[in-house]
Amino acid sequence: MELSIVLMGALVGLLVGLTGVGGAALLTPLLMLLGIAPTVAVATDLFYNSITKLFGSVQHMRQGTLNKKLVLHLAIGSIPGAVAAVLLIRFYPPLHHFQDDIIKHALGFVLIIVAILSIAKVWFLKEQDNAIQKKPLEEKMGLTIFIGVVLGFIVGLTSVGSGSLFALAMMFFYRLKAAELVGTDIVHAFLLVSAASLVHAGLGNVDYMLALNLLLGSVPGVLLGSNLSAKLPAKPLRTVMASIILISGINLI
Repeated sequence: MELSIVLMGALVGLLVGLTGVGGAALLTPLLMLLGIAPTVAVATDLFYNSITKLFGSVQHMRQGTLNKKLVLHLAIGSIPGAVAAVLLIRFYPPLHHFQDDIIKHALGFVLIIVAILSIAKVWFLKEQDNAIQKKPLEEKMGLTIFIGVVLGFIVGLTSVGSGSLFALAMMFFYRLKAAELVGTDIVHAFLLVSAASLVHAGLGNVDYMLALNLLLGSVPGVLLGSNLSAKLPAKPLRTVMASIILISGINLI
């Protein structure tokens, strides 16, 4: 057990519990800051996320707080998109030679986008119906699969966005109750990051001991943060976290 990694996992878990901001957006840049290769950082974060999202997925499936058809349509696009990103960066020679640099810079851009969207969601965006939301899910199957492919590719490349980007897409394009949106997002994210982490594992990119140390810290961290979140103002906390993610993204570019 490496105490520094356990403490880092606890810090990330605490911040996720406090703010709800995605763990990958915090954890992956921190791992890279410690000198871990970008490919290993992304792969390990995906594996770590698949374990953490498993428990939430089981709970939401028991409660029935998810839209199974939307999960299926998103996964039809997102899983091949994520797998394609992992394989492309590994086996396409012009990209493979610069894979760590590509991942690093792509992560920087995605973090900036996630940070800006997070701030906008907290302060400016309001949930309201639009013409696309009112259409039946069957009529939006092509759009849903397309969203899955694009965002899945981003997640496979950077490990960021399985929750945050998909949640925003669901908020804009689909009419879901709050609990259903959260449940659909978590269950789909579990399927997506699990598929991507399996491919990374097959390529030998996952550091299992690193993931275990992170889990040892993050589980109690999330529980503590969740308990404290009700006692602290949400908007300022989320704004501070989004600002930190924004700075991290800028530094990676």
